[in-house]
Amino acid sequence: MMSIPMAAFGLERIGGGEILVVLLIVLLFFGARKLPDLARAIGRSLGEFKKGRDEGAAADKPATGEANKPANGDDGEPKPV
Repeated sequence: MMSIPMAAFGLERIGGGEILVVLLIVLLFFGARKLPDLARAIGRSLGEFKKGRDEGAAADKPATGEANKPANGDDGEPKPV
């Protein structure tokens, strides 16, 4: 996957002042009463995203143990004579 450098968006140096301005704009836009609900919704969304990502990664890994053995019981090992 191709990554885009942060400098392409002018984001190479975000300081405390810029973060404060963004937070004040969010506060004015949503209001103080909606901020906890907004933060809670973002947290839940991130949790669901991470859960889905982990489940997808687990599905991509090959299964191990008994599930990989053939149904007929032949494990590919030579039988002792």
